[in-house]
Amino acid sequence: MDEATRKQIISIIDDVDDMTIATVRADKYPQATTVSYVNDGLTIYFGTFVDSQKARNIAANNRVSLTINRDYKNWDEIEGLSLAGRAKPVLAGKERDKVERLIAEKFPQGDQYMPEGANPEDMVIFRIDPEVISLLDYRREFGHTRLVGVP
Repeated sequence: MDEATRKQIISIIDDVDDMTIATVRADKYPQATTVSYVNDGLTIYFGTFVDSQKARNIAANNRVSLTINRDYKNWDEIEGLSLAGRAKPVLAGKERDKVERLIAEKFPQGDQYMPEGANPEDMVIFRIDPEVISLLDYRREFGHTRLVGVP
């Protein structure tokens, strides 16, 4: 991946707050869910409750796909990405501390949405490192999509 493309992809990831993530349910149907996320470069992190459908789906099959798109008013402005990777839990330690700090910085209102009595152990944070990225940039031309190699 060339540096300009890498910067464009990271800029999209940095600038957007929510993504749609697709997991696979036990009945083999895909499940798409909108979640907020944080990132460190190309690495994406999101949290969910340990007993959520997403967490159960990932425990059974950690392959996920997601989309992140900038807001747009017309189709000539579409810029976003489709990404595939494997979701892995982030356990206690320096990485978990870093991710919790990133979440608090990006979403300072987050604590007010935690259910009363919820504990940190009730939450799992997942890390997704991209294995496949498809970059959409309709600003170049309508329908422009490019599969980008991930080093």
